[in-house]
Amino acid sequence: MLTWYLTRAAGAAALVLLTGSVMLGIADVQRWTTRSVPRFLVDGLHRTVSLLAVAMLAVHILTTVIDGFAPITLTDAVIPFGSAYRPVWLGLGALAFDLLLAVTITSVLRARIGVRVWRATHWAAYACWPLALVHGLGTGSDVQAGWMLWLSLACTAGVTVAVLVRTAGAAKRGSGVLAAVTAGVLALVIGLAVWLPGGPLASGWAEKAGTPTSLLQK
Repeated sequence: MLTWYLTRAAGAAALVLLTGSVMLGIADVQRWTTRSVPRFLVDGLHRTVSLLAVAMLAVHILTTVIDGFAPITLTDAVIPFGSAYRPVWLGLGALAFDLLLAVTITSVLRARIGVRVWRATHWAAYACWPLALVHGLGTGSDVQAGWMLWLSLACTAGVTVAVLVRTAGAAKRGSGVLAAVTAGVLALVIGLAVWLPGGPLASGWAEKAGTPTSLLQK
């Protein structure tokens, strides 16, 4: 039972940290600084929060496997869509984990691989966050309880505002990548509004999501 609570708490904490990492990354690219908050402080905080997100995600994965309630293995955390438990939604989490590992590894090897490769890979952070968000909503058991839903919505609001501010600041440069990211975030917000009422918030979602019959009968 303890590991079950730990995996839920670690998953929620990982989402919050990943959200903070994305928002700090956007602030860093914007060169957001003040007299009391120099840029090197934003850089350092971004790196620290990102590493904490990876560490918390590792705790989330390990406690899920150790708990043993759901048939989830370490392989399921890396190879997406092969799990016997909610394969689609768990698979999205595996994809998010793989992308986050790629971002982390290339950041560590930045001096060796070059800025161009690092920057191209770093854009994966924008894809990692929505995958993690939808994974938590589709796989988690706390959405209908309320707190996880509100936490997810707060994270969505934070990233949405950060992206819109970033886009507004770069509008004069006409970045096609930023326009695509903005459109993606807005599409995510609309998609959640349409999907949640008939999905995780609806009765019978556990069965629809792919929970094995043996677990539904417990």
